[in-house]
Amino acid sequence: MLLCGCSALALSFAPVRAQSSPPDGPAQNGELPLPAEAPLAPPPDASLPPVEPVFTEEEYREGLPPLPEDDGELAAPLESIEAFETRTAAERRRDDAQDASDASAPAPVQSALSDGDPNEPLADAAVTDPALAQPLPAISAFDVEPVEIGEVDDGAETEVRYTLVIDGLDAADAAAEDSDMAGLFRGLSALEDADGKAANVAMLDARAEEDAALLKTILDSEGWYDARVDHVIEQPAAEGARLTARLRVTPGERYRFGSITVAAAPTTPPGLADAALALKVGEPIVANRVQGAEANVALRLPEQGYPFATVGQRDILLDGQTHAGDYTLPVEVGPLGRFGGFTTGGDLAFGAEHVETLARFERGELYDSRKIDDLRQALVATGLFATVAVEPKASGEATDAGDGSQYITIDVTQDAGPPRTIAGSAGYGTGQGFRLEGSWTHRNLFPPEGALIASGIAGTQEQALGVTFRRSNAGRRDRTVELTAAVNRGDFDAYEAFTGRLSGRISYDSTPIWQKRFTYSYGFELIGTNEDSYDFDLGERTRQTYGIVALPGQVGIDTSDDLLNPTKGFRVTARVSPEASVSDGVRPYGRVLLDGTGYYPIGDSFVLASRLRFGSIFGIERADLAPSRRYYAGGGGSVRGFGYQELGPKDPEDRPVGGRSLNEAAAEVRYRFGNFGVVGFVDAGQVYEGVTPQFSDIRFGAGIGGRFYTNFGPFRLDVATPIGRRDGESVVSVYVSIGQAF
Repeated sequence: MLLCGCSALALSFAPVRAQSSPPDGPAQNGELPLPAEAPLAPPPDASLPPVEPVFTEEEYREGLPPLPEDDGELAAPLESIEAFETRTAAERRRDDAQDASDASAPAPVQSALSDGDPNEPLADAAVTDPALAQPLPAISAFDVEPVEIGEVDDGAETEVRYTLVIDGLDAADAAAEDSDMAGLFRGLSALEDADGKAANVAMLDARAEEDAALLKTILDSEGWYDARVDHVIEQPAAEGARLTARLRVTPGERYRFGSITVAAAPTTPPGLADAALALKVGEPIVANRVQGAEANVALRLPEQGYPFATVGQRDILLDGQTHAGDYTLPVEVGPLGRFGGFTTGGDLAFGAEHVETLARFERGELYDSRKIDDLRQALVATGLFATVAVEPKASGEATDAGDGSQYITIDVTQDAGPPRTIAGSAGYGTGQGFRLEGSWTHRNLFPPEGALIASGIAGTQEQALGVTFRRSNAGRRDRTVELTAAVNRGDFDAYEAFTGRLSGRISYDSTPIWQKRFTYSYGFELIGTNEDSYDFDLGERTRQTYGIVALPGQVGIDTSDDLLNPTKGFRVTARVSPEASVSDGVRPYGRVLLDGTGYYPIGDSFVLASRLRFGSIFGIERADLAPSRRYYAGGGGSVRGFGYQELGPKDPEDRPVGGRSLNEAAAEVRYRFGNFGVVGFVDAGQVYEGVTPQFSDIRFGAGIGGRFYTNFGPFRLDVATPIGRRDGESVVSVYVSIGQAF
């Protein structure tokens, strides 16, 4: 039987073969165990029967070998201790006297090292060798021959080249189904990484040994625990040919699950842990599958009411005879939990009451870790934290649900970050010129999440200043309340306007972090504007001041997969704005605009995108409508190939005057390769004086664009030209911005 556990690639199981040794045998490390202190003999037990001796004393003595008869010393009696001490003392005195006599006699003179001892010190007596008494010769008298060392050939080639061959892996790889062991091995192989070159044969052999161990680990991870991998370096058949580094794989039998047991306490509903463990009896024991199944248990239990569930260390007992493994996974499910209250601490941006506003769950609901993740993301999306943590805490308070559950307190640890930001954007469009927009924001000037925003626009044809108060998550999650005061000047071919605006808006909108399926907004606008326009009755341009009250509203449905770079799905938006002109009496009217876009992917690189737009203004004549409130077409967000607001009715000076209805359409083919993309497009549209679009005199523009994809959206550069260009229209129009055209 084999006992094994899994590890990562590691991603392999490391079977440990069970071993045993006989009692009192050698230790497992090959050494004899150290002797222990002999215990005292226990007293005899009177209740036990007497033990008869194996043989008698007489039989023992008769069995001893006889002593030699001629050795009298053995038969002599031992001397006494006193006689022994007296004799040894006399012998020591005699030896000391002899040593003193030897020291007083003259020692013979002999040459040092005469006995061949290289470490012998020189004798104190006179040296008799005359050569030793001669003075040393001068250094200059020495005739030294220099030692010549042979030249080293630095260009000598020691590098070897080789070919890697793997035998026996194909059959195992084919049986592994979704796994690619050969591809995984070649991605990690030292032999493969060296491109068939090694400094010498020893290095090549070391790499082959390392790769053999790697291949064995990979085979283990796919269930071939009895696999054997040998390596050999084969000499070439012809001189100058490559060596062969050959790995021979003998897979053996693949191990499969014989039984699967989840050792867990009962859950509500029963069997949650068993259902989450996606392993089946009879399937191969694959490390990735086992680890993924265990991770699924750790993920699913907290999603179904068990916030403190933990997965223990697995046990897999392998049977080498049947090639089956008995799998056991211990799981601590912990208590069943339901959402309770909130606590918060640290450097606070806001209190627990606002945290509760952001949560999408109510007290008493069954605990779900996905809702905790959602709350954590909502806290991050406020932009008010350097770090923030959301953790469940056991309260010990029982609920009245009758299922043995307890309330779970949600603890939020805050670390408020810098609340101020500066942002900017830039763009260019033919007919609209350059446009630079910037803003300064204090996101939490009025806690919780009460922001003050100062913004400005500096462009060749538009300038503006504004200030906005914005309350995010106002009273409920994802609801925004805004109040804005702004002044701006616009100088376009259609009109020149000096405008002041006070507006308020309540919205539920998509953001770069939270893209919502359903959005809405409603609010008010108070506008005072002084604008010039062409008066067809007078036959000249005149200036007029307009007062406008509007109640705009908008609803939208968005099924696309990305806010700035959608590749599939659709969007539909309807805008309705009841308005009234109050400059010369009250003239109510309405503005309606309907937008629809769709996205269809073709393979991994192409996307077909399309757009339709229809608009109408009813209840007022065009001459009584402020020029800035009319519909226009043309430009980067409308019909490309034409200048900004260029399409539609025009005055005798060939300047656009706008209209009360429009229709637009566009189609794009988007091709992306890496972080770059190419777009081909055709746009169409027209503006009409009447309330209803006439679908006549449709103008077309076509062009090509480039995209550079970043983590905050694509950077767009489009170049277009009008089809059937007329006098006064640009040959080429250029548009630069961030985000797709639609």
